[in-house]
Formats: sequence, C-alpha cells, structure tokens
Amino acid sequence: MVNWVVSLAGPRRISLEPCAPDPLGPGQVRVRTCYSGISAGTELTLYRGSNPRLSKDWDDATRMFVPRRAPVPYPLAGFGYEEVGEIVEAAPDVADRHPGQTVWGIWGHRAEAVVRADAVHPLPAGLDPLAAVFARPGAIALTAVIAGDLHLGDWVGVFGQGVIGLLATRLATLSGARVVAVDRLAVRLGHAARCGARLVVDADAESAAVALRRVSGGRGADVCLELSGAYPALHEAIRATAHAGRVVAAGFYQGHADGLGLGEEFHHNRIQLVAAQVSGADPAPGLAGRWTGARVAHTFMDLVAEGSVDPLPLVSHVVDAGAVADALALLDHGDGDVLQVVLRF
Repeated sequence: MVNWVVSLAGPRRISLEPCAPDPLGPGQVRVRTCYSGISAGTELTLYRGSNPRLSKDWDDATRMFVPRRAPVPYPLAGFGYEEVGEIVEAAPDVADRHPGQTVWGIWGHRAEAVVRADAVHPLPAGLDPLAAVFARPGAIALTAVIAGDLHLGDWVGVFGQGVIGLLATRLATLSGARVVAVDRLAVRLGHAARCGARLVVDADAESAAVALRRVSGGRGADVCLELSGAYPALHEAIRATAHAGRVVAAGFYQGHADGLGLGEEFHHNRIQLVAAQVSGADPAPGLAGRWTGARVAHTFMDLVAEGSVDPLPLVSHVVDAGAVADALALLDHGDGDVLQVVLRF
C-alpha cells in the first residue's frame, strides 16, 4: 500500500507525494482522511517562507527564539491541523474507538495517519463531516473571545473577517457583545453581517476607530479582537478602543511592525494589549484549571453540533488533494471569495 502526504520542498514548492504507511501500535488507530482544511494563517507563512521557525529555532527551556543552528529540514511533510476522517483499523487494546467511526483531530495533510486513539474525537451524530475541519480554527477564534473577557452589552470590534475572524464575530455575538466587523472585502463583510455583526466597516472606505466611537457614544470599543495579522489593523484596533480597554492580538504577525505606532493611542489611552494563542494546555492562562485546549475545541464543536455556529457557508473551495499546489496558490493570491479551502482525499 502507498500513503500520500503533502510535502513542502521550499517556499511555494508544494506537492502531494507518496510515502510508506505507518505501522499500527498499541493504543493507536489508523485513520483514513476524508477532508483536511488549509489554514490561511500558519500554513501560508510556511508556504511563503515567512514563518519564524524557518529562520530561527524555538528553545523550549528559555521559551525564546534563537538563531537557527542547522538548515531548514526540507521537505516539510504533513503539516496541517484541520482534519476529519474515518477509522479503518484500531489496536486490540483500544476500546472506545472502532473502525467505521468518523472522527476529527490533527494529523496533517495526508491520506492516512496512525495516531493515538485519544487524539481523535468522534463526530457528533448527524453533523456533516466537512464541519469538523473547523474544530481548530474555531478553537483559535474562541480562545481570542475568551481572552477578550467580553461582557453582555460590550461594543467589540473584530478586525479581519477571514475564517477565524468570522467565527470570532459569531462567537462574540453569542457572548452578548455588540460586534462591529472590520475588513476590506465586501464578500467577507456580508458573511459578517450574517454571523450577527451589528455594523460592518469597510476599512478602505472609513476609519473603523471613528465608526466604533460613533456607535458607542464616543467611548470607543470595550474590546477589540485583531485577527488579520496585519500591523496597520492592530494599530487601528488600538485607536478604536476606549481608554483602559483591551485589545486581543490573535493574528500571526510577520516581519517588523510597520504601521504600528505604540507612542500614540496605545500609550495615551493606556490600552491593555494581550496575546491570544491556542497552543498549549492553557490557552487562557487567567482561567487555567478550567479552560484547557481540549475544552476550548470541544466547546466549539458542541456549538456547531447544536446549531449555534454554522461554519459550512465559510467553505469556499473543496479540491482534490492532488491539486494542493493550486489550493495554496488560491489562498496565497488572496482573492475576496476565498475563505476556507479544503483538501478532499
């Protein structure tokens, strides 16, 4: 048998390559992939060659990036974190996972994977398997909302209406916030309105900071969530936030901070700037012990299963895995109608 894996040989050099299947060990299951979603954040930084891990090493002991000591170990095979598939084999000691079960989890862009049984999660009954590719993006969005510490009636700006921004708009609305969605693309602002945004702002046509101060009686946003990963958007989110308010920086920012002026509203309005990052056991450090990474992901999937969040309208393209180069090029080009791109295996 031959397995297939998405492989990155260098910046913008992507392909689907054959590889040997992994043996099945104790406590493991073999999963055949149905769908694998492509991240327009982390994965694009790898594809473009801008991810800091390509030029530096992460030191776990100091929790700092340090100069890279060896060349990048290309090819990078099997990256990706939005998978759903069917269990086709289970080790004899696995009791609660079985062949024929549809599961979601993280095992990368590959046709088949062998993973720990407790690392995959059964799809809720009646749910379209395609919805499960949103488990990780949804967890990222929910982590940002939790970090924002939103309250009923808060005015909240959500900057960037890509997949994660749109999910955050919906989740913030469910939290009782009055959401103002900000983006440059009319198609995405239309989605934001359907997700419950009270107001949508075309960032090319008007200042989001002015709009948020107008609707909030001059105060500004109680909280802004910045999910685009663009420094000018982070600067505008800071400008839009009320004195002593909070800005959650949840985008994956690249390079130096061109367009971000911390000597202006950030300094004079004493803005609280916090980072939201989904990785680790406690993505919401202030709530450690209650909100773990597992709870965040399962909570999002529960909201999808009960119908409070419907991510399926955000799927813009489903392409065969063999066309992965075309799929990444779609995201890289950044057309307005491209949202969630999914590989079909």
